[in-house]
Amino acid sequence: MKKSIISLSLILGITTSLFAGNPDRSGSAGASHLLVNPWARSSGLGNASLSSVNGVESVFLNVAGLAFIKKTELLFTNTQYFVGTGIQLNAAAFGQKVGKSGAFGLSVVNMNFGDIARTTEALPEGGIGSYTVNYSNIGISFAKEFSNSIYGGLTVRLISEAIYNVRSQGVAFDAGIRYVTGEKDNVRFGITLRNVGPPMKYKGDGMTVSAVIPSSGNTLTVEQRSQPYEMPSMVNVGFAYDFLMKNSMKLTANAAYTSNSFSKDQLALGLEYNLRNRLFLRGGYQQDIGTNTTYNAKSALSGPTAGMTIQLPTGDNGSVIGLDYSYRLTNPFNGIHSMGIHITL
Repeated sequence: MKKSIISLSLILGITTSLFAGNPDRSGSAGASHLLVNPWARSSGLGNASLSSVNGVESVFLNVAGLAFIKKTELLFTNTQYFVGTGIQLNAAAFGQKVGKSGAFGLSVVNMNFGDIARTTEALPEGGIGSYTVNYSNIGISFAKEFSNSIYGGLTVRLISEAIYNVRSQGVAFDAGIRYVTGEKDNVRFGITLRNVGPPMKYKGDGMTVSAVIPSSGNTLTVEQRSQPYEMPSMVNVGFAYDFLMKNSMKLTANAAYTSNSFSKDQLALGLEYNLRNRLFLRGGYQQDIGTNTTYNAKSALSGPTAGMTIQLPTGDNGSVIGLDYSYRLTNPFNGIHSMGIHITL
């Protein structure tokens, strides 16, 4: 146990020294859709559950939680992002136990902005059709139980941002560790390093400009160079504690600290009430460090969150089906609604 604690401390010290909050660089990173939690259960806790989230949903906050899959899991979620803007996220994930101590996961997330009218310098009012903007990422994950108290995992994420004539593609890596202790395994610590990868760059026909040379009548085409942009890297540190109660009830307290490379650091707190693994009620709060109120925050995602899950058994082998919902207050816009279904086989 002492060796495990020392190893976690070394990892924490190294990662936090490499990545520290830097609000002066806000807006200079790309692939910002990697920061959006597409899953209803963990988003209802304000992203505070990186030390307690289990199953295939953990591929967003802490992939080490994937190792807790018992058999097979399926997860589907639709998110109405910033209600009123028409932005939606659709996410699907699959998790499978591999051997005695490993687990494999595959996740697909797509962010769609709806139809946008095409305009040109000659036709600034449009009338020439529309186009769509699509942000997507595909994650391939593997997690393993290294001992009764140490779990770890890695995700390779393929990223795409595109419109009809411009595209940017890249790859990012997530890594996570969970340490479990306590008399009844009710104390958990987690550390993650997310969105680490080489810079991305936009390419395509949309980066070219054509003009006619008056003197010769020839057409000249010039390709504009796109400046590379970095990934929104971050380090997360979390803690969770289970208060075990009578009649198969449990209250889990969650806390997480996020050290961002391109914005203010954040603190998240969350509580989850579990009634016999049938009903789950959640509440959370996210806050930018260095701001006093939600309306003084630099991030629209600061503020309270809430959610719930209702799940029922579908067989004697432990299989269940459940409905998940979460709401996140935002400023501005009208909040974020996420609704999903999860199936354990």
